[in-house]
This record gives sequence, structure tokens and C-alpha cells, in this order.
Amino acid sequence: MPDETPTTETRCGFVALIGAPNAGKSTLINRVVGTKVSIVSHKVQTTRSIVRGIAMFDASQVIFVDTPGIFRPRRRLDRAMVDTAWSGAHDADLVAVLIDVSRGIDEDARALLGKAGQVAHPKILLLNKIDTVKREELLGIAAEANQVTNFDRTFMISALSGDGLDDLTAYLAGAVPVGPYLYPEDEVSDVPIRQLASEVTREKLFQRLHQELPYASTVETESWKEQPDGSIKVEQVIFVERESQKKIVIGKGGETIKAISMAARREIGEIAEKTVHLFLFVKVRENWGDDPERYRAMGIEFPK
Repeated sequence: MPDETPTTETRCGFVALIGAPNAGKSTLINRVVGTKVSIVSHKVQTTRSIVRGIAMFDASQVIFVDTPGIFRPRRRLDRAMVDTAWSGAHDADLVAVLIDVSRGIDEDARALLGKAGQVAHPKILLLNKIDTVKREELLGIAAEANQVTNFDRTFMISALSGDGLDDLTAYLAGAVPVGPYLYPEDEVSDVPIRQLASEVTREKLFQRLHQELPYASTVETESWKEQPDGSIKVEQVIFVERESQKKIVIGKGGETIKAISMAARREIGEIAEKTVHLFLFVKVRENWGDDPERYRAMGIEFPK
């Protein structure tokens, strides 16, 4: 007799998160995935490459793509990040445009909404930080945004508190295409652990030196070795552009670099679920933002 056991229809698809710097994309993706896959910092434009976070909702696998924030590019690195963000939108099954309602629909948000309207995929609007404005203002922002670009649905959420996310994830679970899973069900990201470790240290760097350190700094994991006792020895290099910046990162008596290392080591250890011995080095590399090799290390295209 034929097997009459009912099979559950599975769904799987990519959802690109598009928004301005500090709109809350990284906070949202980390919350819906349930663990850190993207760094969060008060410093703008911290997400540089495309980061994928994977979440299961019933029989649906939703792959969230956290793209670099959309802003007006001034330098080569800026252009690379903006190009990466829009390529992520065009490659997705569905685009979620995130607006920080505390800023309202300013000139930059209007430009972002207009360009998002040119992406030939289903689009939804996410109004984030809803606890920062009154309901009447929130409804006005929703109406104004939908006049610029016609969205299939509008969701009012707080990525920080989780308000409104149940409705959002239920919608996404039904909106992604029917198809087999692309990743194991227990996988939360396709970001290599070495790259994620670099991002964690960069986050701690920005959190500690948010005012003093220029945006043009990066972290690379040069060595990741399993030790005989099961622990991991990690060596990373922080690249800055000037000797004066190197002194800021190291701090008086090495105090700053020690604090950054301690915070990063703790979090990398939690992610790897192993004891981590982290060794940080600071090197000056002038104009690293014009070095194609650094872009490859970050996972983004070098703009011509």
C-alpha cells in the first residue's frame, strides 16, 4: 500500500533588511534569530558586509539578510557598502524596509523609500522604535511612507523590546516561497566563526572608543587554533590608519586594549561554546580603505 502519511509543506526564502544606519536592523535580526549574528553599535555603519541570520518558524525557514545601512556614500568603502546593501535587496525573495520612526520621514528616508520602490520583489514596511512616538504620529509616518512606495504590509515593531515581532514573523513564515530548507534546522547563520569573531571584537572596539576612534578601522582574525585541552587560541589584528589612532586603541598602560580583549573574549567564547584565549595586536595600515584585499576579507566587492 502507498504511504499515506501526510507530509508538511516546507517553505524557505530570503528576507533582506534595508534601512538607514542605526535604524535597528542588527538588533532586529539578532532578536528574531535568537542569538547574535550581527554586531550592534551606536557608531553608524557598523554592519559592512551582508550577514545572514537563519530562523525557523513552524515549517518555514526564513533567512534574514542584514545589509549595510543605506546612506550617502562619500568614500570608496562607503560606496562598497551601499552597493552591497542594494545587491542584497535585489537578490532576496522579499524586502523589508526598516524606518526609525523617531527620525520620521526625513529626506534620507524618502530617498530610501523611493529607491526601494524600484526593487521588483514583494516589499513590507517595518516601523521600528514605536515606543518613541505617539500613535497619531506613527499612523502619519505609515501613511506618508506608503504614499512614496506601495508596501504589501506595514508592521509597527520594537526590535529592542520585541513588540510586534510575533505578527511579523508569522507573516514572513507564510510569505517565503514553498521549497526545501537551504540550511540545517539548527543553524543560525552562515557567517564563518572567524568572521563573526572579528565582528565581535570590532563591536567592542566601537563601544569602548565610540567618540575617539574614527570609523576607518577594522579587525581581522589571522589565526584560529584548537588547543589540545579543547580551548581555542585566537589571534586578531586591529587595523587603524594612523599612529595616533594606535595609541588610542592601546590606551594608557594597555588599559583600553585589555578591556576590549576581555569583553570580546567572553562573547566569542559564548558563541563558540569553548574557552577562548584571545590575543589582540594593533597595526597601522595607511589608507587601508583603498586596499582590495581588505574588502575581500570583509566579504564585500571592491568598487572601481
